[in-house]
Amino acid sequence: MPSSIIISGGAGYIGSHAAYALQASGYLPVIIDNLATGNEWATSFGVFERGDIGDADFVRAVCEKHQPIAAMHFAAFIEVGESVHNPAKYFDNNRDKASRFFKTLNNCDVKKVVFSSTAAVYGEAAEVGAISEFFPTKPINPYGQSKLEAEAFLRMLDSNGMRSVTLRYFNVAGAAPANAQIGEAHIPETHLIPRLVLPLIGTPPDILDALGLKNGFTIYGDDYPTPDGTAVRDYIHVMDLVDAHIRALDYLLHDGETDIFNLGSGKGFSVNEIIDATRIVLERPGFAPGRAARREGDPATLIASNRKAAKILGWKPARTLHDIIDDAAAWHKSPHYTAAIRAKLGKA
Repeated sequence: MPSSIIISGGAGYIGSHAAYALQASGYLPVIIDNLATGNEWATSFGVFERGDIGDADFVRAVCEKHQPIAAMHFAAFIEVGESVHNPAKYFDNNRDKASRFFKTLNNCDVKKVVFSSTAAVYGEAAEVGAISEFFPTKPINPYGQSKLEAEAFLRMLDSNGMRSVTLRYFNVAGAAPANAQIGEAHIPETHLIPRLVLPLIGTPPDILDALGLKNGFTIYGDDYPTPDGTAVRDYIHVMDLVDAHIRALDYLLHDGETDIFNLGSGKGFSVNEIIDATRIVLERPGFAPGRAARREGDPATLIASNRKAAKILGWKPARTLHDIIDDAAAWHKSPHYTAAIRAKLGKA
């Protein structure tokens, strides 16, 4: 029998891709998700146990049933703007429920945890180049703060024999191969690449309207102190990201110590570079996005170093920006995406 790995938030975008990759690697993914934001259609890899990570009795029962050798933790609310307006929601779920989840796992003798965290714990780190793990953590919103405090609780359990790897990264995009039938399906859609791609691939007007994209894509700010004036951000293909999670799991299963790794391209891409790549990949040479003033609080550059992950985990991104855009477009053009969004809108 394959070894079981618990995946909290496995019905979400990144978690479902982790389940897909774990199953392909010979593990049995055990998905825990309360479907607050996840999708039941994304739970076809392994087994699905519907419930809340903060429910210790539920988590204990799942552990007793499946005898997992490790866990990956993805379950979190991720919208920065919402976290500012409703911080209690983020601290309750991202910090408090996550901490109860880690404590329950530890009590059930599940002593290996890979935590999918965020580079938002570093705050505004725009002027330092690629951010290393040694950079000070100074979150500027409740989302980043709630994740940082969950990280601290998890590391505290190291004294009880729980070994963990925390992975911090910025932006994730793309999708698994088409036969997996999974991908990003958010309402609202706040991520740059879906917002750029969706208006260019014949997405039905009602979906564009629901996602706030009926007027197409807009560049916010072209006067940043960057080579082309547009903001520079770090993007990782979702399949490269889950590869890092599996490498972290392997590291722990081979007696690796508790540690933190940043995941990134090491150089990032400007908004203009992403637009130029999109013109090529989607064969839209005449595409001209709208332009608007900078948004308040947006730093010029946010990229993460991958040197430590390369050295210790043997990880570097394998897929290009063109791959990210091509795979994202293929998913967003699929009937599975359209059905998923219409279901969320109550139009299925």
